[in-house]
Amino acid sequence: MKHGSVLEVSEVSVRFGGLTALNAVSLTVAPRQVVGVIGPNGAGKTTLLNVLCGFLRPDEGQVLIDGRHYRNLRPHRLAGLGIARTLQGVGLFERLSVIENVMIGASCRATAGFWPALLGLPQSSRDERRLRQEASQALDRVGAAGVADAWPGELPYGMRKRIALARALAAKPNLLLLDEPASGLAEAELDELGGLIRELAAETSLVIVEHHMDLMMSVCDSLVVLDFGKVISRGSPQEIQADPAVTAAYLGASGSDDD
Repeated sequence: MKHGSVLEVSEVSVRFGGLTALNAVSLTVAPRQVVGVIGPNGAGKTTLLNVLCGFLRPDEGQVLIDGRHYRNLRPHRLAGLGIARTLQGVGLFERLSVIENVMIGASCRATAGFWPALLGLPQSSRDERRLRQEASQALDRVGAAGVADAWPGELPYGMRKRIALARALAAKPNLLLLDEPASGLAEAELDELGGLIRELAAETSLVIVEHHMDLMMSVCDSLVVLDFGKVISRGSPQEIQADPAVTAAYLGASGSDDD
């Protein structure tokens, strides 16, 4: 493990029957570093993110978080390990208000548990106030404070993406995993998202899977390029842009990643 790494992926391989989705993939994320993962559809980007989240167990290799190998990492353990993730979609609960959705993100630090706090039971009133305050701060940070009492289904997709990000931020993670955070956003919103990502990098580490290359080149400290499950290039945005193979094969790729 490299000294001080928040995350290290070492020679990870994933197979689905005869298909190799990831082939000996390695990457390292240092504190307060933004690492981008790019590549065309089917390259293995989302598969890699699913390994990091515990949705998939690698057939080979290992994932170290703060220097420790968690052999049976599961999604429900992520918050306790200081990890938060957003999905390609939004994953909001339609029957909870916006602020209640974001409170779920902060519930990993609630002593009484989320549901007692949400229901306002006597033993959890202090937790409830704290969770709401932290959720409000997260909503304000993503520019969604004005919709705190709305229902997710009433809001446009771009705003729901902001709320999903606020929920992840409410967990105050050491490592934030973003799966296509710019999908569904208007062009005018991309600069705002980029500014927010750069602000977040001052206090946490990020791994981002995204197709918007202008955004990735502007916010990432380093990039890893996947092709058919293999790392074919890695380096700074400038180094990736100067790589003829990457320029020819990937910087013009578009569409959504369903791998």
